[in-house]
Formats: sequence, C-alpha cells, structure tokens
Amino acid sequence: MPRDLPLNSLGLPKAPADTRVVVAMSGGVDSSVVAAMLKDEGYDVVGVTLQLYDHGAALAKKGACCAGRDIHDARRVAEAMGFPHYVLDYENTFREAVIEEFAEAYLAGATPVPCIRCNERVKFKDLLATAKDLDADCMATGHYIRRMDGPAGPELHRAADPGRDQSYFLFPTTPEQLAYLRFPLGGLASKAETRALAAKYGLPVADKPDSQDICFVPNGNYAAVIEKLRPGAAEPGQIVDLDGRVVGEHRGVIHYTIGQRKGLGIGGLGEPLYVVRLDADRRQVVVGPKSALSTRVVPVREINWLGDAPFDSRPEWELEVRVRSTRAPRPALVRPLGPTEAEVELLEPEDGVSAGQACVFHAPGGGSRVYGGGWIWRGR
Repeated sequence: MPRDLPLNSLGLPKAPADTRVVVAMSGGVDSSVVAAMLKDEGYDVVGVTLQLYDHGAALAKKGACCAGRDIHDARRVAEAMGFPHYVLDYENTFREAVIEEFAEAYLAGATPVPCIRCNERVKFKDLLATAKDLDADCMATGHYIRRMDGPAGPELHRAADPGRDQSYFLFPTTPEQLAYLRFPLGGLASKAETRALAAKYGLPVADKPDSQDICFVPNGNYAAVIEKLRPGAAEPGQIVDLDGRVVGEHRGVIHYTIGQRKGLGIGGLGEPLYVVRLDADRRQVVVGPKSALSTRVVPVREINWLGDAPFDSRPEWELEVRVRSTRAPRPALVRPLGPTEAEVELLEPEDGVSAGQACVFHAPGGGSRVYGGGWIWRGR
C-alpha cells in the first residue's frame, strides 16, 4: 500500500511537479512574484490574464490593472520564468457584471465598490472555472490575505501586513472558492519583501508602481465615466437641507458623495454643511451638519457568511465590522434577519456610511479571521 505523500507548500498531497497551478496575473509585481515563486518551487504554473475592457475606449487608463501595458508585462514575466501564459477576453462579462451595475448604482445615489464585484463575479467565478477547465489543482492570486485551515475547513484571515490587507475586497469569497484558492503573499510582513522577491527572480516588473484607483476610472473621476456610460443621465437639481429648504442648485447627484463638504457652492450659511444623503429619484442633494452623518444602525444584505455555524443560528453575533476599506474594524452587534440579511448595530457611530459600500465582518478582539460580510443598502 503506497504511503501518503506529504503536503506541498500549497497544502496539497502531491509533488510540486505534479501540481498544476493557474496564477491570475494582472501584470503587476504582486501576481508576478506569485507566479515566479511557484515556478521556482517546481510547480506546473499556467499564467492567465484577463482583458477586461477595450483599451481604445475612453474608459481605459494608463497604468490601470489589466490594461494593454499590463498584459504585455504579464507575458514578459511568463517568458522570463518559462511557463505558458494566456490572455482571455472578458470585456463583455466585465461590462455586464461590473461596469453597468457601477453606473446604475452611482446614478441611484449609492457609492459602489466595483473592485469587490470584479473579484466576486469575474476573477473568483469565471476565471476560477477556467482554471478548473485547465485541470489545475488550485488557483493562486497576488492578493494580500491569508487562507488558513481550521477545524471546520479553510478560513479567511487578514494579511500579516495590516497596511496591505485586502480582506475588505474579498469578503464575498465562498467556502467552495476558498477551498480552491491560494494566496502565497498573505503571510509576508511588508511589500518590501515582495519587491525583494521580484528582484531576486529578475522580474521586469520589480520596480513597477502599484496600481491605484478603480481600473476603468481615469484619475478617480467617477462622474466623467458615468457621463460617458449614461449620456445625459446627470440631471441638475436642488440642494436642500434636512428640513427640505432649498439652499442651492447642483449639476447632478453623480458629482457628489456622502460626507462631502467642499465644492457645494452654498457658503455663507453659518455652520459647515455636509452631504448627508443623495436622493436620485427627486434629484436632490441633502445637506446637514456633521452630526447628521453619524450612523449607528446599518442594514446589510447579500451576506456571504464564513462562520462555522449557520449565520441565522443565533439572534446576534458579537463581531467587529469595517464599513470602509480605509477604516479599522469597529465593535458591532450583527443581528441576522435571515440567512443573507442583517441589521448591524455599531457600538460607536460611524460617519459617512453609504449604500453600496461593503460591511465586512471580522473576529472580535482584533482577531485575524474574516467572517465574510455583505452590502450596505438603504433598508426597507
């Protein structure tokens, strides 16, 4: 009877040479290092890059993730390390699954996070299916997050480097996907270690800057993208206070975000006023004092739960939650309203909470485990 093979570095009971790994390559330094590192360890590496939008269109942005330059860079890394590389045209899928919803949500006064939808609906869905079609044993990415084996199966944990942690953008990862995915960079202490590895392998992207902003939004100008996708949709309207009094005019709700103070054109009214609500149906931008931005109860839906027990098996969960990618998790009580919906009570109010953002669940007491999360909406 043959002896069981020891687990390889990816946690699979196979020799690296017999383990095929599809690496999702964006052309940046992170995913390039993952591919090079696995190839150096002897794995059967296949690189795949997604072309997500037409580079000739005005939506394309120099230096953006998965733009033409990045596809070229990913191919150069594959050639340098000696593994096959494929480019898949996902323009239609990306437009339908990510860009169209982004436009509709923004026009409705929400603040969408398209990078999460891209991971959920494209990278960890269609690309993962492609990896399985290629007979890969697993798929690896350059995300800074950790996958750890727990008593009930694979768990999602925050990256070792808090400054690089990407758990906010990966909360929709399902248990089934987590079983197949690998994140080799999640345990690194800093981005400097990643760049040192890139230099060690002589990668042509070792000094390439990190990508910034949303890949299809040039210079962070959301309104310009919406106007291109929905010409004429940015209708002007009124700026009103919390009592409904008209205090100014605006050029379209797409030009404003919750918490905005500058650029409202309504000076001289006494205390500073902030955007506290966007009413797309009435074409109104509602302003109020900073205190009106505070939110304690947050309705959340489309919940992906990564706990060991069913989400609705308890009346409430004591967790920490993060309602913005740039903010630290805060203590909260999460009360299930069903298997995929909840009311989240923040123990300390947060400013600037907006529909369309994610609410990500973390272990209490500063623990590293990520328990999934959901999407903030306006409620019933």
